[in-house]
Amino acid sequence: MRGAGLIIERARPEEIHTLLNPRAAIRHFLRLALAKTEADSGSFVLLNPSTGFLDIEASFGLRKGAGRTKLRADEGVTGWVATTGRSMRVSDVRREWRYVPIDPRIRAELAVPVEIGSTVIGVLNVDSHRVGHFTRAHEQVLIQLAAKAARWLAIGWEIEGFRQKARQLGMLVEIAQTLVSQPGLDALFEGIVRNAARLMGAARSFLFLLTEDKEHLVLRAAFGEGCGLPADFTIPVDESVFSVVGKKGKPLLVLDLMEEPYVHCPELRLGKDVRSLLAVPLSFVERMGVLCVGMAQRHRFAKSEIELLQTLADLSTVSIQKAQLLQQVMKIEEGLRQSERLSALGLLATEVAHEIRNPLTVIQMLFYTLADRLPDDPGVRKDVEVIAAKLRQMNRITEQVLSLGRSTQPLVETISVERMLDEILLLVRHKLSAQAIRVEKSISPQVPALQGDRGQIEQALLNLILNAAEAMPGGGVLELDASVVERDGVAYLAVAVGDSGPGMTPEEIESLFVPFLTRKAQGTGIGMAIVRKIMEDHRGKVEVDSTPGRGSRISLLFPLTPI
Repeated sequence: MRGAGLIIERARPEEIHTLLNPRAAIRHFLRLALAKTEADSGSFVLLNPSTGFLDIEASFGLRKGAGRTKLRADEGVTGWVATTGRSMRVSDVRREWRYVPIDPRIRAELAVPVEIGSTVIGVLNVDSHRVGHFTRAHEQVLIQLAAKAARWLAIGWEIEGFRQKARQLGMLVEIAQTLVSQPGLDALFEGIVRNAARLMGAARSFLFLLTEDKEHLVLRAAFGEGCGLPADFTIPVDESVFSVVGKKGKPLLVLDLMEEPYVHCPELRLGKDVRSLLAVPLSFVERMGVLCVGMAQRHRFAKSEIELLQTLADLSTVSIQKAQLLQQVMKIEEGLRQSERLSALGLLATEVAHEIRNPLTVIQMLFYTLADRLPDDPGVRKDVEVIAAKLRQMNRITEQVLSLGRSTQPLVETISVERMLDEILLLVRHKLSAQAIRVEKSISPQVPALQGDRGQIEQALLNLILNAAEAMPGGGVLELDASVVERDGVAYLAVAVGDSGPGMTPEEIESLFVPFLTRKAQGTGIGMAIVRKIMEDHRGKVEVDSTPGRGSRISLLFPLTPI
């Protein structure tokens, strides 16, 4: 009997290096199988758990192109062996209905399962051009070779796994060092998605962050050409397949994005070359967002891969929070520097105003005395009126600067908000009427009396109303309202002044309270600084809501607790 008494020798020391390399080991055992069974061709096939196909890892003696054949796990003689875990010897493939022809010269086939533990991982297959070539002895030899190959593959894959984990650990350390050194959030976001794709071997990667109310996910960064999502893509969390990640903090695995119901999810239109998806939460103390990677081929993610991406997500979360804290610290430092500059400027301005006021008073007295002696000439009188107006303006500016520099304790009294607004409107009624400005007043019935310094509060509201009027030179609507609101668990009485003017840009809002900075040709730039100082003296705050082209609304928030 051909092949009888064949034995499998032990691995020689010089072979061990080859056998510990899974690819080299596969070719080694396939060559042995061909030699021991005197076969004309053969292949070593592994089952791909992600695709469900049998992939030919190595082949010898087959016609050109045959080695690229892909069979389903239940297709052909090889598929039957992989599915059942039993060997199969075919004397004449032309009489075997399960045989899938890949080389017309083949007449006989012998296939045995390759198993690790009780799991079939592949098939060792040999072919002959002669009918009835393979014997039971050949089958026993091939079974022994398959068992030995399985043992070496298990060892090789385990070693490869350790090496891969070492590489991944090194990459994670390198990535962590890179992320924490990023100067800004945008650069950090780009670094996260770029390194996620690199670490996972992915075609695409995406970073979604939750909005402050935790109700929406916003795309902040994407890696890979041809992203199917627009910049700043936003979707409600409850309407997204990422809800399990964003709300429950659990990973999401999608084996095939082309299957129902994923084809209808807008957030999964990640590009034509993305087939499988893994998404993990960004979470540290609180939920922050979602990090996901897309694979070009159908891929079943292993537990170790999920843990790896989650580790990167955790590192990314800490880096994002560090960058956000750094931005806040820088903003606070800039605020402190600005406060120091403004404090120094305020002291200087107050000193200058003091020095100016006394000679200005003398100039005014002498001017009016001289004005009475000037001839009654229309041209002269017009010049006198201009000089008088400018003197009054200088005096007003001086008083405002001195008022800004004073630190006075509010004289607290009980104030009716509606009555106070009516009295202020009475003062400005002619100005509003001349500019065709319509007043809309709304006072909530639940509004309590206001506790504060009436004179200071009237000054603040008058400033806001005059600013609103100046924003509507061609007419418009002046809105005045008062209501009780809550901010961060604290109740406030909010008195708001709104206009239908041109509105303000974020940059203009940022500089609104900076003293001596104004957009008005005749402005002093300290009106809003005085408003803020009055509110600080009342332990309140100022809220500004403005959009270019949609007007402005400024609210004075007075705490309802006693001053």
